[in-house]
Amino acid sequence: MMPLRGGVAVITGAASGIGAALADVLAGRGCALALADLDAAGLRDAAARARGAGVAVSEHRLDVADPEAVAALPDAVLAEHGRVSVLVNNAGVALGGRFEQVSPEDFDWLISINFGGVVRMTRAFLPLLRREPAAQLVNLSSVFGIVAPPGQTAYAASKFAVRGFSEALRHELDGSTTGVTVVHPGGVRTAIAANARRAGLSNAETEAQANVWATFLRLDPRDAAERIVRGIERREKRVLVGRDAQRITLIQRMFPVEYWRLLQRSMRKA
Repeated sequence: MMPLRGGVAVITGAASGIGAALADVLAGRGCALALADLDAAGLRDAAARARGAGVAVSEHRLDVADPEAVAALPDAVLAEHGRVSVLVNNAGVALGGRFEQVSPEDFDWLISINFGGVVRMTRAFLPLLRREPAAQLVNLSSVFGIVAPPGQTAYAASKFAVRGFSEALRHELDGSTTGVTVVHPGGVRTAIAANARRAGLSNAETEAQANVWATFLRLDPRDAAERIVRGIERREKRVLVGRDAQRITLIQRMFPVEYWRLLQRSMRKA
């Protein structure tokens, strides 16, 4: 088991959604927090809620796509907390549109945050995690790191990359005191889809996508956070969040080439 009470967790993307819910749940477990996000107002709100649990909380305005800012963060966290035992790479963005509609700039923007941010944060904090008698690195992939739908080439590429990076690093760290957990959430009710960039989509296409997401994004972020934290405590190597993620993963394993045709059929029924 991974002891959380008395530990220190760094969470990116902590101002809202799963990140803010993770802050609440970890604070309830007695874990001190270093919360990082670009959204200063949301960060203040998340930090205030977590402090209500009686734990030490620091706020760090951070763009995970900025190498210099990420490189400077460990010293700032050490100055506040003295150590780090858990790193949760949760920050992420979305981008709608088929590959030919998406500009190179938008594609690179998403990759730099969703995958590059995970790599930068891991490189910055792994030396601190390695000092601990027990530490856990937690990387948020997605169910779209298991299946790859049309219209999500950049997002799926980033989440498959997070999965591959996490699994390879876990094998490299095998036998050490630092574990690696890769998380694949299904449809969690956050603002990531509403805040997504949309490349070249008509109003009708945008509305159709919104209707699909409204059907898909159902799980409460708090429920997702509780499942993820249980996975951290148990030092699970892979965490599937939501029944939809479990079902989609099963279909992909049974039909590794034809899964999308089957999933489309069930989505039409929904």
